[in-house]
Amino acid sequence: MTDSNVMLLWQVIREDDNGNRYRVGRYATKDEAQKTADTLGARGHRQMYWIERVGQSVQ
Repeated sequence: MTDSNVMLLWQVIREDDNGNRYRVGRYATKDEAQKTADTLGARGHRQMYWIERVGQSVQ
């Protein structure tokens, strides 16, 4: 399987201090996405990071 065939089903979302949401990246596995969100969240900034499956969104 080549990289172009990998399905990136998980995304990391960041919400800033003003409530703006941005997609940080997409990942093939939930574990990979969670590790990225945890690493970014541990930096101590006020932004929030979470993961969600592509096609789902937090309201």
